[in-house]
Amino acid sequence: MLDLSKKRLFLFDLDGVFLKGKEYPVLIGGKKMLRKLRERRKKIFLLTNNSTDTVDMVHARVTGVGLPLRRAEILTSTRLTAEYVAKYYPGGTYFLVGETGFDQELRTLRLRRTRGHKADVLVIGLDRRLTYSKLDDAVRVVRNGADIVATHPARLYMYRHGPAVAVGPILRAIEYGSGKKGVSIGKPSSLMFELALAKSGCQKREAVMVGDQEDTDIAGAAKVGIDSILVLSGFEEPGRKTRAMAKVNNVDDLAEFL
Repeated sequence: MLDLSKKRLFLFDLDGVFLKGKEYPVLIGGKKMLRKLRERRKKIFLLTNNSTDTVDMVHARVTGVGLPLRRAEILTSTRLTAEYVAKYYPGGTYFLVGETGFDQELRTLRLRRTRGHKADVLVIGLDRRLTYSKLDDAVRVVRNGADIVATHPARLYMYRHGPAVAVGPILRAIEYGSGKKGVSIGKPSSLMFELALAKSGCQKREAVMVGDQEDTDIAGAAKVGIDSILVLSGFEEPGRKTRAMAKVNNVDDLAEFL
């Protein structure tokens, strides 16, 4: 039987685990599990590949549907990517393939956006208004010397009507057109997991990741040596093989194993 009583740190994906949909989020689970974790005084982090919103926007969304998550418990690919760029390109210029929330996180760290064909770094997030012209401009910026930093390399994400194209295909198109490889920050990169461990003060054996995607949540946890649980309320089909230690239908099903 699954026993989570000795786990001290619980890591959760957002879309497909707690919510479905971005503009009009629908709660699909989590209140029972989070309440039980608070009672047991466990540590919690939300690890989301959301690459269009600021941390404040994500916090407003989850609290708006009644999920008791604190702002400091939310780690987004936008914020982590902005911090990465600020660290390795201090005071640098960026060309953005992405949306307003990502731009806000970059500007918060005093990075400067350019719309020309020269920049220190091309940053890539989800861009639902992407055009051929913008894609062509992005490739030109890279061919002129810019490095590529993407929020994450995932193929798909769970949208209101089901799986939708994510950042990975945009990244691959620009890499192919420019002949240059990029760096990815979010899941399945190990960075999010390592940062959560550092912030929590927990060891990897004390942590568990709960997610709905094998290729991002489960694979990313496996890279770091963290146990994982696959929930079937989002992306994956029940019959797919998984590296996770267990499968459950809904995140709240886990409360009984604490």
